[in-house]
Amino acid sequence: MGMIESKDRATSDPGARKDVMKQMEKEGVQYVLFWFTDIEGHLKSFAITPSEIEGALNDGMGFDGSSITGFNAIEESDMVAIPDPTTYRLMPTREGEAKVGRMICDVVKPDGTPYEGDPRYALRRALERMESMGFDTFNIGPELEYFLFESNKGTVTLDEGGYFAMTALDAATELRNETIQALEAMGIGIEYHHHEVAPSQHEIDMRYSNALDMADQTITYRLIVKEVAAKNGVYATFMPKPLFGENGSGMHTHMSLFKDGRNMFFDGSDQYNLSVTGKAFIAGLLRHARELAPIFAQWVNSYKRLVPGYEAPVYVAWSQRNRSALIRIPLYKPGSEQATRAEIRCPDPACNPYLTFAALLHAGLEGIEKGYELEPPMDSNLYHLTSEERKERGIVSLPETLGEAVDELAASELMRRALGDHIWDAYVRLKRKEWDEYRIQLTQWELDRYLGVL
Repeated sequence: MGMIESKDRATSDPGARKDVMKQMEKEGVQYVLFWFTDIEGHLKSFAITPSEIEGALNDGMGFDGSSITGFNAIEESDMVAIPDPTTYRLMPTREGEAKVGRMICDVVKPDGTPYEGDPRYALRRALERMESMGFDTFNIGPELEYFLFESNKGTVTLDEGGYFAMTALDAATELRNETIQALEAMGIGIEYHHHEVAPSQHEIDMRYSNALDMADQTITYRLIVKEVAAKNGVYATFMPKPLFGENGSGMHTHMSLFKDGRNMFFDGSDQYNLSVTGKAFIAGLLRHARELAPIFAQWVNSYKRLVPGYEAPVYVAWSQRNRSALIRIPLYKPGSEQATRAEIRCPDPACNPYLTFAALLHAGLEGIEKGYELEPPMDSNLYHLTSEERKERGIVSLPETLGEAVDELAASELMRRALGDHIWDAYVRLKRKEWDEYRIQLTQWELDRYLGVL
């Protein structure tokens, strides 16, 4: 860890850098965490002392990228983390603990140019495409679900409560309250929270924000949920499907495009209150859904959740009321034009939010740019249709395994452009390795089923 030839690489506002240093001095911060993610979305962090912060804000801090999943090989491994002063927050602490600040970083090369393997840069590029098409804001509102278990050694639940369970059945109400206080202390607005469908499953919903801020908030949310749980002697996991026979954890994601403060998805004269722009965006998501799958559902375990019967949509269709469809359009309420949005229900909370939001935006913009036509909505329960009926209606499903999903990604020109060559190549390689490691495993299910009869 250290500086790599001072070059004044920062592109942030110099005034913002001075303001954040004054704020840290006023708050008595004892050290500052610098955060970024690898391409799978795992949070990476290192700490510096206040005496180093001015140089770090101006020039960044060097690190070895060859040790980060999906980053460069050792022969070209020098990377620089440039802190974004607008992301500074004071970490929540209990009495007697050190005061710690944090900033989220952009990763650049030693010459100061953006690093193509940085997921945050991939999202920035998607937003640049959006702006070049005349929009100025991509709003995102994700709903992350998670489980609480007694420890990380197993799946012993804390309660047997169900959806919206009251306190008597919900053992973690106070723990959720403490989590919300910690999130709000870090500037993350919360709309509501509740017990979810499965035992010991929970949801805390953040108030929508622009895509870059929301990606930053999502990685913060996941860490805070885990840290508050650990401090209370339990374990929080965002694993998509930890319990057999129960609903998995999703990340329903609400999206809308704005221009000059106006929601570009709304058209009051349309029977669905959707504009041509909104329809084309949704059509883009649907047409490219199979290619998007390994980004928003990136783990072998993700596809144990994406099966019929557990409220996880697998059929590529849209509807206003039908929650079995991949994309739902929440019903319009008069006076709520700004709230018109598309909700994609298949992502899970263990995705990399930077890559997921970038991929979703590119797919939607592709629909707008190429004028994709939106097929009529599917209002019947898609789970009740036979495979022949779905085929007649032209309804395809998401990939059933990570291996199938990665093959879709590997053949996708759009996703290659969306992620950039470096991330696309590394991601395909990494996920194929994960799938190969899984598919050669011998499971207890196979032994139980076959050993005694074959």
